[in-house]
Amino acid sequence: MKKPNVIVFGIDSLRRDFMSSYGYHRLTTPHIDKIASEGVLFENHFSPSIPTTPAYAAMLTGMDCFGTDVVALRHEGPLGSHVKTLAEILGENGYNTTCVGFTGNPSSRGFENYLDYEAWIPDETGRCPKAENLNAVAIPELKRLAGEEKPFFLFLRHMDPHSPYLPPRPFERIFYDGNEYDPENKSMEPVYQFKPHADFLKSWIPDGVTDEKYVCAQYEGAVAYMDACIQNIFATVEALGIEEETLIVITSDHGETLYEHDCYFDHHGLYDNTLTVPLIFKFPGKIPTGKRFADVSLIQDITPTILELLQIDTGIDFNGQSLVNLTKGEDINRVSEFYLTECTWMRKHGWRTPEWKLIQALEPDFHFKPEIELYNLIEDPEENNNVADQFPETVEQLQQKMQNYIAASEQKTGRINPIYTNVNYHGKGGGPIKSSEEAYEKLYLGTLRNARGLQEKETQKS
Repeated sequence: MKKPNVIVFGIDSLRRDFMSSYGYHRLTTPHIDKIASEGVLFENHFSPSIPTTPAYAAMLTGMDCFGTDVVALRHEGPLGSHVKTLAEILGENGYNTTCVGFTGNPSSRGFENYLDYEAWIPDETGRCPKAENLNAVAIPELKRLAGEEKPFFLFLRHMDPHSPYLPPRPFERIFYDGNEYDPENKSMEPVYQFKPHADFLKSWIPDGVTDEKYVCAQYEGAVAYMDACIQNIFATVEALGIEEETLIVITSDHGETLYEHDCYFDHHGLYDNTLTVPLIFKFPGKIPTGKRFADVSLIQDITPTILELLQIDTGIDFNGQSLVNLTKGEDINRVSEFYLTECTWMRKHGWRTPEWKLIQALEPDFHFKPEIELYNLIEDPEENNNVADQFPETVEQLQQKMQNYIAASEQKTGRINPIYTNVNYHGKGGGPIKSSEEAYEKLYLGTLRNARGLQEKETQKS
């Protein structure tokens, strides 16, 4: 009997709190909402190691950052041979495997086929129809895979919620009816004055825009546009008659910062807007329909869950756990607190509990933020009030928990915590950054093409 197919939507930079299925006040994801109503939705799903490369490494191996040894966006060298990717595991179990939109990143190792599409550079209209570009290559490939005798694993990396936010018309204005050029509005001034990212942001935000709400509406519009295009893929699955034998997974590598925490329109900062992501499974007859689970789940749980649903036993001791028993109403290991890492433009780690968030800088950052940040997530869920000075005992307790976890993980793996060894995470050389002034002058994003090149190989143009 043919094994089930798997389609994983790895939607880059998608905040779960901007999805209508997660309670957002605007109808941004109606088609994904329908899939969620036909499957299960995890309300408290986290990606603890950001950004892209470590997050996808965890998603596609079932391991945390100690298991993958990956914490940095610009991970140096390949993904270690001590781990197996989901693509490698499924390939060994008779699957055809195709990856769309993630060529050249260490975390995408193991697929048979890699297909690319334009997800960065605007077209002649000044917009970038990313999801339609993806569909143009993904839908023919989906039809090809469905026609093969082997089952398939299709991984789709959507990029619409990732900057630049350039949804085509009419999506750029479906959530905005203001004057984005209002000279009295000064909200974009700090964005344009932030030297490390100013040139990148100015390269895609229309010249003269003064209203940050317009840029945020581009993010909302990009999510809604992508949702509409994803429906094309759902329609193809239905038309091919493979709905009953296809596991659908919808998730993200990390969230996004819009106008919060001075981390404008990017995804650095260990705040919950970057750590909280969606997780939705649909698999007719194998998992319940219309169920929502409030238990904490982590990005490294995805691969073990997929493998159990496919009834593939690898014997691998994953750091993550399968969520299948949870969907059946049975007990799993409850996660309440966990370790955090960030290695994008800043090198930090932290510890999150249901009540507290500790963020500790390992070197000064370009936002001139304090070395220690502490937030009460109950009283201050948006993490705007750093109370580290007011609760030194809580800081000390969380630091001790974090250090105990690091020591145990290092002992188990026999490797040093990768956040300690990735001192060239920024790719600029010269070792750890000594001051916020140095970081501000040294860490420069540049153009759209530079940004694209940080996480994927440049496609050779003929």
